[in-house]
Amino acid sequence: MPANLPSTNAGSIVGRRILEEADDEFWAEVMSLNLGSARRVTRAAVAHLARSAQDRGGASIINLSSLAGRKGRHGGSLVYSTAKGAVLTFTRALAAELGPQGIRANAVTPGLILGTSFHDTHTTEDSKRATAAGIPLGRAGTPEDVARAVVFLAGEFDGFITGATLDINGGVYMA
Repeated sequence: MPANLPSTNAGSIVGRRILEEADDEFWAEVMSLNLGSARRVTRAAVAHLARSAQDRGGASIINLSSLAGRKGRHGGSLVYSTAKGAVLTFTRALAAELGPQGIRANAVTPGLILGTSFHDTHTTEDSKRATAAGIPLGRAGTPEDVARAVVFLAGEFDGFITGATLDINGGVYMA
């Protein structure tokens, strides 16, 4: 990973719980993992990114959100969806706050990406099949689909894209 690109992409659903099962401890754990980790890494990297932007003409933060942060849905994902939606707001606020220093902030929102520990752990085979059947491109995504989007945004490190969300979901969510 280039020195000017921090990874703020820790995250997990942790477990599926509906609202009445999501106590304060669970809520705090999911928020800390999905939103808090992005804040902590970004906060620790800002001075380095500002120097990089000054010396090299730009710096880039790419946050990993989720289609769940756009749409919600799927039983038991309320807390995770809320956290990933907050990552999108955090990204836009970072773009405004850090832009004057030459630091861009963008997010990617993957949908069903098979071959990941997330979906291997938290998505049933029936749900994978049903979800893939509803994707306009007719297939689930791959980790490489997400990687290409991140590489594009990172390659634009001195570019003009900031505060944007790039949806990687085969057409399920078209903003």
